[in-house]
Amino acid sequence: MAISYPLRSSVLAVAVLMLFSVNVAKGDIREYQFDVQMTNVTRLCSSKSIVTVNGQFPGPTVFAREGDLVVVRVINHAQYNMSIHWHGIRQLRSGWADGPAYITQCPIQPGGSYVYKFTITGQRGTLWWHAHISWLRATVYGPIVILPKLGVPYPFPAPCKELPVIFGEWWKADTEAVISQAIQTGGGPNVSDAFTINGLPGPLYNCSAKDTFKLKVEPGKTYMLRLINAALNDELFFSIAGHTLSVVDVDAVYVKPFTVDTLLITPGQTTNVLLTTKPSYPGATFYMLAAPYSTAMSGTFDNTTVAGILEYEDPSSHSSAAFNKNLPVLKPTLPQINDTSFVSNYTAKLRSLATAEYPANVPQQVDRRFFFTVGLGTHPCAVNGTCQGPNGSRFAASVNNVSFVLPTTALLQSHFTGKSNGVYSSNFPAMPLSPFNYTGTPPNNTNVSNGTRLVVLPYGTSVELVMQGTSILGAESHPFHLHGFNFFVVGQGFDNFDPVNDPAKYNLVDPVERNTVGVPAAGWVAIRFLADNPGVWFMHCHLEVHVSWGLKMAWVVQDGSLPNQKILPPPSDLPKC
Repeated sequence: MAISYPLRSSVLAVAVLMLFSVNVAKGDIREYQFDVQMTNVTRLCSSKSIVTVNGQFPGPTVFAREGDLVVVRVINHAQYNMSIHWHGIRQLRSGWADGPAYITQCPIQPGGSYVYKFTITGQRGTLWWHAHISWLRATVYGPIVILPKLGVPYPFPAPCKELPVIFGEWWKADTEAVISQAIQTGGGPNVSDAFTINGLPGPLYNCSAKDTFKLKVEPGKTYMLRLINAALNDELFFSIAGHTLSVVDVDAVYVKPFTVDTLLITPGQTTNVLLTTKPSYPGATFYMLAAPYSTAMSGTFDNTTVAGILEYEDPSSHSSAAFNKNLPVLKPTLPQINDTSFVSNYTAKLRSLATAEYPANVPQQVDRRFFFTVGLGTHPCAVNGTCQGPNGSRFAASVNNVSFVLPTTALLQSHFTGKSNGVYSSNFPAMPLSPFNYTGTPPNNTNVSNGTRLVVLPYGTSVELVMQGTSILGAESHPFHLHGFNFFVVGQGFDNFDPVNDPAKYNLVDPVERNTVGVPAAGWVAIRFLADNPGVWFMHCHLEVHVSWGLKMAWVVQDGSLPNQKILPPPSDLPKC
């Protein structure tokens, strides 16, 4: 199996592959250095200075095999505080390396450094890393490619080549200024100016034809695309004209393969797909398109389309012009922006492999049940203030009516040292304190409370969580990410969750296992997980605007009784607040 990871420049590709080969020579320790620095980048006919890792946008690929120890030294040369999250890595007993600022660590201050160390246990596929403070992940992100252990094949036909395909967003403005202004005014933030594929906006945007991602293929071959949605605020449809895609893996977990023309991927999610090219030279090129899915009424999304190009090599040409530039370009048809039925039908196809080698260990018994409402709300405007949110208020968001407030010290440190007083409380509500018709006419009072309130779980607790979307300020989908765990999506549906009849429809045999799931617009999703990872674990919507408004919370999983059930002590270079 040849593994190819084309990046934005050949020099960059060589540098990354050299790093990979050096690391392979060291065995099961993969070492990287991330220099966080400002870099001038030009897109859409304008240049700006952005935060990058090693001067690359997107950032470098982290390669590893299942079972490897990954060591990443992050040095912050930028003027912003920084932290890096290794999205989807289980971080078993290594919560100090998880990365969300003020949850598991204080941020790395300008001029500071921190070494992230974690072992990849029982995972293989595609994950990704990104900044986890403010909106800096707009440009600070990159792939994590986890290969199976040496000698272990994929449970599907091996592709001839593999490559990461990362969807992102591009702002002409400074994203830190964008969110700062939104928080100040209480209104919705300005939306991005373009989507990108591997950092490139492509030919559908002004001045961007030269900045187009091109996938060059040969007839009769199979390629694996490691899709990652790194966009800040947009779920995306993706399709390649004239080709089908076989979905084989989501969030670094194998699934029963199924074939689609179009797929949906939310921010935070990854999807590995097999692309089999046409058996003979087609005499055409093909657009790869991504465009948003949204039912939002608040206007905080970019309604544009990004294109890459799939180009075939002409086997009859033996010159450097094997890729003909003058062929017709075919375009796929994407669903409508608010096509919730497509989204529901697509997600229903996702099923775990559930084989002897890759079992679906779904908790069959439940120790603790939780019911969380997730959605938007408001905060009142200051006395004599002027706010740009709904009816002169300020936009907010909440879980069970609690809009989460980040502390000024790291929650994990407070938990580990037993000094939680004044930092957080352990009384997060297990269900709404004031039930209402969640998907019906919203209540008149849409104000939410503020707090740093957590759920505490004994080690080994089997958890069922139902997340219920609300219609307050408009029903929309919320892609929720749970740090430190995978979970099984045992059920989902529209309208209000029915605790009497809906559990009877749960799939407890082969539900999809993942780390990020969309709570359906005006609907609900039920997940189950085993709290077998001690630490403090963030859970939040992966639409960054909603995170900024408070759509987040955290779980504390206490140490177990055995030595291997206790979180390890903090590293000596853990940043201080």
